[in-house]
Amino acid sequence: MNHSGTESDNKGLVEVTKDKNGIQQVVLRNHRGASARVSLHGGQVLSWKTERGEELLFTSSKAIFSPPKAVRGGIPICFPQFGQRGSLEQHGFARNKMWVIDQNPPPLPSDSNSNAHIDLLLKPSEDDLKLWPHSFEFRLRVSLAVDGYLTMISRIRNVNSKHFSFSFAYHTYFSISDISEVRVEGLETHDYLDNLCQKERFTEQGDALTFESEVDRVYLDSSNIIAVLDHEKKRTFVIRKEGLADVVVWNPWEKKSKSMVDLGDEEYKQMVCVDAAAVEKPITLKPGEEWTGRLELSVVPST
Repeated sequence: MNHSGTESDNKGLVEVTKDKNGIQQVVLRNHRGASARVSLHGGQVLSWKTERGEELLFTSSKAIFSPPKAVRGGIPICFPQFGQRGSLEQHGFARNKMWVIDQNPPPLPSDSNSNAHIDLLLKPSEDDLKLWPHSFEFRLRVSLAVDGYLTMISRIRNVNSKHFSFSFAYHTYFSISDISEVRVEGLETHDYLDNLCQKERFTEQGDALTFESEVDRVYLDSSNIIAVLDHEKKRTFVIRKEGLADVVVWNPWEKKSKSMVDLGDEEYKQMVCVDAAAVEKPITLKPGEEWTGRLELSVVPST
């Protein structure tokens, strides 16, 4: 029987629970036993598991789960900025705010492959408006498909009187066997800004990106399909994106890991961040305009 993502199907596959700090979390399951867990703190996906229960996302053993600290791992949402600029905190405030479950989500194109989904909503508080004086509605749909694909659709609407600009990233922490065994494909021949060299611009020469030291780059106008190959685990993550021109690749390596309180000294070996992002050219919305940024993650066996 083909289960389309109708509301009645969605009911038994979506469970609202609380973590030990009393923060609401939503667990999505598909009929085959794959799962995803989303926290209302930050609208952050904290876990994504295969039907065999294998965890696909990295979360640090030292992650701090008490707001307003963002959780080190999963998929933090960076909005309205990626990086550090002006008076806003690094990577913006969306990942530190409490979101609500959207009771009246606008209809999205019916996705017959969607198995379970949740719609979350973030609106600015009075404090947010003091820091970033723009009125917006941020709607996020997280869905887990029949085949275990994880999809995140962000829709940001300007409900204000004047236009505003923002940068954005799905800051995805992939769980890997060993960073030295990993290669990222789909970035070859693209230009990138190297954050370790004052954002100097280079062109990717290799046929794949491999890791031997700290990497912190923004690949510009990248292709919409990127692959992260984990040789040891014999699996490949496939990243598909829409509305997001750039790809951020980050691994802090040894020295930086030791300076981060919420990351174990050796944990950089088990993670790599490959983000669908809009960094170089910010997105500008006129009053009433809406932007959509879509990320789809899947995992396939590889040699």
